Amino acid sequence: MKRLGALTLAAVLAVTGLSACRGQDNTDQQSATGMKTDVGITKEPCPKSEHKDRGCIYLGIISDLTVGPFHALAVPITEAQKAFWKRVNTQGGIGGYDIDAETYVRDNKYNPQTHNEVYQEIKGKVLALAQSLGSPTTAAILPDMKQNNILAAPAAWTSGYAFEDNILESGANYCFESMNAVDYANDTFKPKTVMAVHLAGDYGDDAAAGAKIAAEKFGMKFIDVKTDSGTDKQAGAVTAIVTQKPDLVIITTGPADTAAVVGGAAQRGFTGKFIGTSPSWNPGLLQSPAAPALKALYLQTAPWKTFTTDSPGHKAMREALGSSITPNDGYTSGWVWSYPLLAALKAAEANKDLTRAGLLKAAKGLTKVDYEGMLPDGAGNYAGGTDGQFRQSLVYNPAGGNGTTDVPLVKDYFVGPTAKDYKLDKPCYEKL
Repeated sequence: MKRLGALTLAAVLAVTGLSACRGQDNTDQQSATGMKTDVGITKEPCPKSEHKDRGCIYLGIISDLTVGPFHALAVPITEAQKAFWKRVNTQGGIGGYDIDAETYVRDNKYNPQTHNEVYQEIKGKVLALAQSLGSPTTAAILPDMKQNNILAAPAAWTSGYAFEDNILESGANYCFESMNAVDYANDTFKPKTVMAVHLAGDYGDDAAAGAKIAAEKFGMKFIDVKTDSGTDKQAGAVTAIVTQKPDLVIITTGPADTAAVVGGAAQRGFTGKFIGTSPSWNPGLLQSPAAPALKALYLQTAPWKTFTTDSPGHKAMREALGSSITPNDGYTSGWVWSYPLLAALKAAEANKDLTRAGLLKAAKGLTKVDYEGMLPDGAGNYAGGTDGQFRQSLVYNPAGGNGTTDVPLVKDYFVGPTAKDYKLDKPCYEKL
């Protein structure tokens, strides 16, 4: 999966995005309350709204819902976001409007071309994107988003988002997360050799670059191993691990690939440590043949705390989702990623400007976001530029629990010396 370059002007102009839906258009409108609106907002109620006296703000969701490598996480991410915006509606909505995050949900199959196709289909009908899953997939639409003032909450953590005003990222990026992983390892078992096994593109390369920067800081040998997505494509990575015998492997793949790599390496006698980047894990791996190897060798870094955490935000999430679901940290991620867009909408409401340009301006001015305790104070400083980037992460032992809710915390929120001192002057993946 290669990172797509900028779309050509001809491709951007091929689809104008001016299609109307339920009275939506691209001309500024002034409501009776003085609120400016344009695309993705109607005077008519949302299709499933119980509040017939409110209009509707449409948000799009583009996610990996069926066949891609992250669909096991993406489905609960999406369900949590639907629940998040329903809760906003019960609390009064935004500026006299309810939020609809269900009408324009589309599947990207974790394919950049598909992602762009479904984006073009819905972009003229939504105010913003409540979710754009994947860094290589989001890269396929980012030039068009900029041209049309479209704001998006990503389902990804690439460091490149620190340089994009149209993206409202949350948590430590892959680069900082991997820096912290190596710093943690240096504090606990002093590895001399670090290997990064990862997918190519903004996702894997970003994490690998962070591991490289931290390893070099401590004088460790660094080995870079790229792999492709697919459990049948991990033989090369496994061979690299067992022949070069690194003390630590930072793995940045899909969950099934993680099981293939860790299980395959252990089967061939490898006894070193693995630390996985956030999307590399899924609780279902404990039902796989690789479970014994994962329990023995694997730790997981994370940008925020797990589903059962006792914070106001976690409690609100669990209440909104109900007791019938199986706990999964895809839900946690979907919920957390929604807070910055809510903060931007509230700021735009206060400015009486819910146009796309008004929402983007409000987002760029945010100095903090209320995550209801799901992230520490200091998170959500979008006005602070790259220096304002949140750099704390956590370490868990996901294989040490019961596979769902009981996940032992190894190290609470921390920022290691590498990430603390690092000057983010360009996306980390460009330095790999």
